[in-house]
Amino acid sequence: MQTQVLMASEIGLRIDVMEDVMNAIGQSYGMDALLLTESDLGSSFFDLQSGLAGELFQKCTKCQLRLALVVVDLSIFSPRVAELAFEHRKHRLIRFVAAVEEAMNWLS
Repeated sequence: MQTQVLMASEIGLRIDVMEDVMNAIGQSYGMDALLLTESDLGSSFFDLQSGLAGELFQKCTKCQLRLALVVVDLSIFSPRVAELAFEHRKHRLIRFVAAVEEAMNWLS
């Protein structure tokens, strides 16, 4: 059976504020995974003090929804974002990757 992946960009889904997290989870209902690219994520997502990334990760984990985050160059964000990506390099549900193809391979 093929993994059903919701690509946020295909439906205009963005994560800018907390309400967007619940919207993303709702839109992902019945899917196996959610793929977000850097352009689907507002600047507040990368400001870890906002809590937006943590909220998304918590909701995805609770729902057992696999999440791939495509961020080409982590070095343009704070060192803490790079640490977060490193911490999730082997996570079973949440991963940062550098390309959509890499995300699809991991999600499959």
